[in-house]
Amino acid sequence: MNFIDLKTQYRRIQPSVDARIHKVLEHGQYIMGPEVTDLEIMLADYVGAKHCIAASSGTDTLLIALMALGIGPGDEVITVPFTFFATGEMIALAGATPVFVDIDPRSYNMDPILLEAAITPRTKAIMPVSLYGQCADFNAINAIAAKHKLAVIEDGAQSFGATHWGRRSCGLSLIGSTSFFPSKPLGGYGDGGACFTDDDGLAKLMREIRVHGQDRRYHHPRLGVNGRLDSIQAAVLLAKMEIFDDEVAARIRLGARYSELLAAAFADRLAKIRIPFVEAFNTCVYAQYTIEVDDRDGFEARMKALGVPTAVHYPLPLHLQPVFAHLGLREGRYPVSESAARRVVSLPMHPYLSEEQQVRVVAAVREAVG
Repeated sequence: MNFIDLKTQYRRIQPSVDARIHKVLEHGQYIMGPEVTDLEIMLADYVGAKHCIAASSGTDTLLIALMALGIGPGDEVITVPFTFFATGEMIALAGATPVFVDIDPRSYNMDPILLEAAITPRTKAIMPVSLYGQCADFNAINAIAAKHKLAVIEDGAQSFGATHWGRRSCGLSLIGSTSFFPSKPLGGYGDGGACFTDDDGLAKLMREIRVHGQDRRYHHPRLGVNGRLDSIQAAVLLAKMEIFDDEVAARIRLGARYSELLAAAFADRLAKIRIPFVEAFNTCVYAQYTIEVDDRDGFEARMKALGVPTAVHYPLPLHLQPVFAHLGLREGRYPVSESAARRVVSLPMHPYLSEEQQVRVVAAVREAVG
């Protein structure tokens, strides 16, 4: 059994992928070719944003967003400690200080109740993460940000295709950022990412920063990065967008079915595991289907013996990473994040899971939990 099955997806869209890649090979514009422009138009329309700026990775798009906002040394950016390292990494790489707010224990996303207390005169932006495929509570976060005149950047690397009060991820804040890493809900065959905004000025800045800060060839009014997207990745993503709505619907359906099967399997002992919670105002694209168990190491070993792969996202919160030791944030500072980091484990999840495979996974979970 595959944890993520990209081969089945490729077989489904192979004629379109092959034709689009062949077109790139024919015209030879391998970086920032016409496919990139086509993709930006398509994605902006999908998200409901005025601008899409495609770039080299979801990590680079976070940095590009921070640079466009002029964030640097002496500034603080609020985010969560329970996320992939890139979120805090790009804040620090921009020269700013990451300030952490603990997560809501049900959604694993930023707890808005704790947000305002973390704001200081040095705070310049808030970077919530839409983890595991579900958007953070942007209505609440945006209201607090507006009160304090702060920018909000959504790290939507795992939530592209999800909705929050009917609006799509990456179109919920001043800047949205997502990743096209192959395992993401919309993934290429290599690295890629995109920023989204309705702000014309920010869009112009982000486009310039993406190409070494130039506003025209060999003229650089600002510093930038090499954040350009390869045309072949754009071609692959254009092919995948042809079936993306169907895949999002499948992810929602399969995630709900997992939860139903697990609830039934553990009806007599629900305290043994914790299944995902989706807010009533959200849809979730289940970039990961993540549960919590008590003895995770033992659970993973037993699942492996039963032939079912698992993965852990993420075992060590950012505030406990060695590189952030200078912040002086010891264990116990963010208890919800620390508890989640000890207990979470993800099950096989992709749009091509069969009902039989889900039944097998759930049976294995029941046996492995004991």
